[in-house]
Amino acid sequence: MIMPTLSEQDFRLKSDHALESARRALIPLADEEDFEIEMQNGVLQLTFEQPVGSRFVVSPNAPMRQIWVAAMAKGYKLSWSPELDAFALDGEPLAVLLRRLIRTLLDG
Repeated sequence: MIMPTLSEQDFRLKSDHALESARRALIPLADEEDFEIEMQNGVLQLTFEQPVGSRFVVSPNAPMRQIWVAAMAKGYKLSWSPELDAFALDGEPLAVLLRRLIRTLLDG
């Protein structure tokens, strides 16, 4: 199966929207669990009080047309899924993946 490739402009629009949507979706959880959400220069960062120094970095990778998530010493590479109309990894959209990783971090 050949994956459709987004143009750079389409990628930028979709990735900006995906990161902003994820940021908005995580605000209630951030308020509840007391972690910081910051969007700067197109990169979304989640910073946690506990465990000390824990941080998730979510950034667009334009050459690969992916959104990369660095969390808990692992990397996750999400590609555009036309079926889901979202960046996803194994069918899990960005905001859902982030919520699951946050729960794993905080409950672990």
